[in-house]
Amino acid sequence: MIEKLKKIKSKIKSRIFFDYGISHLTWFKAGGSAKAFIIVENKTELEILINILNEYRYLIIGAGSNILIRDKGFDGVIIKLGKGFNEIKIIEDEIKVGASILDINLSKFAKKNSINDFEFFSGIPGTVGGAIKMNAGCFGNETKNILKKIELIDIKGKIKELDKEKLKLEYRSSNLKDSDIVTNANFHLSYGDIDSINEKINQIKIQREKNQPLKEKTSGSTFKNPQNMFAAKLIEKSGCKGLEVGDAKVSLKHSNFLINKGKATSTDIEELGKQIRDKVYKKFNILLDWEIKIIGD
Repeated sequence: MIEKLKKIKSKIKSRIFFDYGISHLTWFKAGGSAKAFIIVENKTELEILINILNEYRYLIIGAGSNILIRDKGFDGVIIKLGKGFNEIKIIEDEIKVGASILDINLSKFAKKNSINDFEFFSGIPGTVGGAIKMNAGCFGNETKNILKKIELIDIKGKIKELDKEKLKLEYRSSNLKDSDIVTNANFHLSYGDIDSINEKINQIKIQREKNQPLKEKTSGSTFKNPQNMFAAKLIEKSGCKGLEVGDAKVSLKHSNFLINKGKATSTDIEELGKQIRDKVYKKFNILLDWEIKIIGD
């Protein structure tokens, strides 16, 4: 498979790199390498590349904001969508959005056009494709509330269009597979008052700056909130606030955020997460589910 990628590399616009260190693409700035890393420039080449991979192990990443690459790396191909997937436009009563668009840029576009209900995207670090796969949300709203349909390419290189209802979007989850690559999405839109929209975005910004370690090497919320509970409170009441493993530390600002103080390895970060889960389970008999996606062997 690697030889096939080497042969096609000079014939396509997409950029292909081999034995590529992935750590700098993640917010944790930790982890190993992938067999290959591909920045895909358009849908046609994505189809070609998926067919070349022929079900060889691959994974799609967006902004790298909620992933942890293990130190031994990923024995497969990491794919990132490039400029050909960042179109955003209004079509009648919908917004059509490329999957590589950053969530915050979708929020800015909606505000510029006085469109309601996209304010919460200003508080989500990541891309639209990732937001759909995990039904991302914050501050009382989530992706499924405004999503209409998506387009994806599956592991066999087939393009599919799916209505929201077929995705089974639930709290931080969907039925989309790791191998499914969302290429674009259509969202419902409704127009509103620009001052009200701006106020909501400002409130989200203030809350995030107050409660989250935004200037640290972190990866957003580490664990999902159990039903009717907050993971951060469980972690804090279990005595984990400020807990450290190597250079990995539980944030003093928000207990559900792990931070890399400088030279933390992915092993440090994962071990810290495991210790948190153990402590919370011993105290509350609740096993926290990872919200961060851990990649590698």
